[in-house]
Amino acid sequence: MEFFINNLAPIMFVGLMIFLLMGFPVAFSLGACGLFFGFIGVELGVLPESLLQALPLRIFGIMQNDTLLAIPFFTLMGLILERSGMAEDLLDTIGQLFGPIRGGLALAVIFVGALLAATTGVVAASVISMGLISLPIMLRYGYDRRIASGVIAASGTLAQIIPPSLVLIILADQLGRSVGEMYKGAFVPGFILTGMYAGYVILLAIFKPKWVPALPLEARTIREDSGKSGLLSLLVLTIVSTVVAVYFGEHYADVLTWLKGEAVETVATDETIVVSMCSGVLLAFVIAVINKITRLGLLSRMAERVTFVLIPPLLLIFLVLGTIFLGVATPTEGGAMGALGAFIMAMARKRLSMSLLKQALNTTTKLSCFVVFILIGSTVFSLVFQGVDGPKWVEHLLSSLPGGQLGFLIVVNIMIFFLAFFLDFFELSFIVVPLLAPVAEKLGIDLIWFGVLLGVNMQTSFMHPPFGFALFYLRSVAPNKEYTDKLTQQRIPPVTTMQIYWGAVPFVVIQIIMVALIIGFPNLVSSGLDKAEKIDLDKVVIEMPADEPQAEPADGAEPGKDGEAAAEDDDPMKAMQDSLDKDKK
Repeated sequence: MEFFINNLAPIMFVGLMIFLLMGFPVAFSLGACGLFFGFIGVELGVLPESLLQALPLRIFGIMQNDTLLAIPFFTLMGLILERSGMAEDLLDTIGQLFGPIRGGLALAVIFVGALLAATTGVVAASVISMGLISLPIMLRYGYDRRIASGVIAASGTLAQIIPPSLVLIILADQLGRSVGEMYKGAFVPGFILTGMYAGYVILLAIFKPKWVPALPLEARTIREDSGKSGLLSLLVLTIVSTVVAVYFGEHYADVLTWLKGEAVETVATDETIVVSMCSGVLLAFVIAVINKITRLGLLSRMAERVTFVLIPPLLLIFLVLGTIFLGVATPTEGGAMGALGAFIMAMARKRLSMSLLKQALNTTTKLSCFVVFILIGSTVFSLVFQGVDGPKWVEHLLSSLPGGQLGFLIVVNIMIFFLAFFLDFFELSFIVVPLLAPVAEKLGIDLIWFGVLLGVNMQTSFMHPPFGFALFYLRSVAPNKEYTDKLTQQRIPPVTTMQIYWGAVPFVVIQIIMVALIIGFPNLVSSGLDKAEKIDLDKVVIEMPADEPQAEPADGAEPGKDGEAAAEDDDPMKAMQDSLDKDKK
């Protein structure tokens, strides 16, 4: 019995793992495990009965957490955009744009995956949309099945690390940090990871060209009447927009000076980038609209199509992330604006129906309830775990590792990597992260950087064979039987589960390399964060006004009062205040 009392924390953690491996729902496993060991602790005298009285207050604290409101807003935004056909239009247009080069379809999927990630933040929506739309096209034109499935699954998981990601909201809440700062920290790593995916496809196009063939000429439907591609017109429009954006960014301070009527010397870099990019994008959109209305013929069909399909989601990204990065809106407010923008885009496309709205709201409600129930269960578990000194046990276990910070980071990332075989990112965020955060902070690790590192690592939880959720989503829409292609009338073999698994392996390796890069080059995250102003206390000088010569006491003055007056004159704070009063006069 004494052994049980002294080791209640590790026994409790092992008990939770057993519950989860037996297949019980996560929320109920956490709550039941917490209550079970809480009652045992009270009976053994390890825990006071009053500890469990704190549960209602903690649950009400969850309900009052404004940060969690961003989850339903961003989920609703993503579902509306995905079901209004935005993903289909993007994949079709970008596929036509990149189609003439080897690996062009795969590069289009990666590009659209990053764009959907920056607008939706929902992995399931991205993977299912791209699986339904692009996988049949890639199979039709001879793409290797492993490459096609791996690219789609990996590009869909970008929604987990590129803002506005749901996992970053959860991590910020669990780490007690700002969601906006977490978004800023994840911005650069997310797009570096996208570039690494594209680099892998380019290498395949060079060394294995048969695996990633180009689109044949008859499949390139967006062409001029003369048969030309129209890419020159798109290139000119891109150059003009870029030049205007750069020029506007260089003179943004002058524009603010003119608007405010007072001199503006410096402007924050992130604000300059967001506003200048908005100006370039808006210029391209205005040119395309004028060209379409007046029928001047300045733009090719390809340039016009790319502009009208690509710019609305880009403007939505600037509306949501730009306002968050500039500090104009909180993430919750940014999510609300994004949801409203998604409604407007769906209405503009004439694709907003009552059935679509019901489906989106139903899915949003289910996901939000899922998150809240897990959070309530994790609160019950963490309260009891803290009561039995679980954090001290974890801290002693991890802080005594050899290698200091580096040893801690290596062990933690290996642990997260293997736990991700069995747990998804919600479960890892609510169970493991609260145990790791105090140890990381004690070791001097910045929690924003730590959160982004864990977010990239948790991304592998969607790609791990055999339990990766992105692989399950793709399996649900990939053809499992031989079928006849509607366009070419050829018989297309099915995509097997093992092909999906093997296709995911190279991208899991790329994600592991990204984790190592973040550990080796911390500036990848910290470069996007606001720089805290450092004050050297050793160089701070406090200047006090010199003491004024005291007047001799008048005849008949009482010594006691003179002594009090002298004491007041010797008071430095009073002397400072008197000096300030004189300056005001």
